[in-house]
Amino acid sequence: MMDLSGFCPHYHQAVQLVGRRWSGSILRAIMAGRHRYAEIRSTIPGVSDTMLAQRLNEMEREGLVDRRVIPESPVRVEYHLTEKGQALLPAVRALAAWADAWLGPKENGD
Repeated sequence: MMDLSGFCPHYHQAVQLVGRRWSGSILRAIMAGRHRYAEIRSTIPGVSDTMLAQRLNEMEREGLVDRRVIPESPVRVEYHLTEKGQALLPAVRALAAWADAWLGPKENGD
């Protein structure tokens, strides 16, 4: 069993990376098969172009996302999860299940 009693710098870094505004939604969109910038943006209501570009760049620098340029006319850019990014899939699924169970609509109208 994992020791959760004290501060862990690796855990803190992971939460800071994935917990940044819009990061979780962007990861979820890419995991759902949205690979082009416009597809990702259309999946996430309220995200600005600046914020989306910034987060995608951060994720690329951290090795979670790979930016692929496809030399077509016009040039196409796609974003795909790296092995490191794909390793987050169980955590994203677990958080989505928790959100559905605990943050979804309440049956008693609260």
